[in-house]
Amino acid sequence: MRVVFDSNVLVAAFATHGVCHDLFEYCLRNTTIICSDFIATEVERILITKIKTPSKTASEIIEYLKIQTEWVTPGNKIFQGLRDPNDQMILATALSGEADFLITGDKDLLVLKKVNKTIMILPRDFWIKYQMA
Repeated sequence: MRVVFDSNVLVAAFATHGVCHDLFEYCLRNTTIICSDFIATEVERILITKIKTPSKTASEIIEYLKIQTEWVTPGNKIFQGLRDPNDQMILATALSGEADFLITGDKDLLVLKKVNKTIMILPRDFWIKYQMA
């Protein structure tokens, strides 16, 4: 199984010890996690500016992601119905990495339900459905 975590879900995985953290740990052991420079840059920016994570710690998190995940280069395809250019790049990462799931809390992505073979799913829904399997 191949998964992409939206930037905000990854931030939550590293900033708190809740569902997103547990889900990330589960996926490290049981799936292939796909990431991209775009997602890593977003995660680092959010960690530093919104969570107030020290720059050094945020950089270490990105290095950890580079080691633990499969890195892809997203294509430049424009997806109809997405208002946010960041969502475009998140979805492009999922499609370039041939992800089975895009784990996100973003309503603009969730409303798509499925693009090609990639299913949009909330972190808690993924956790309930696949952690129990």
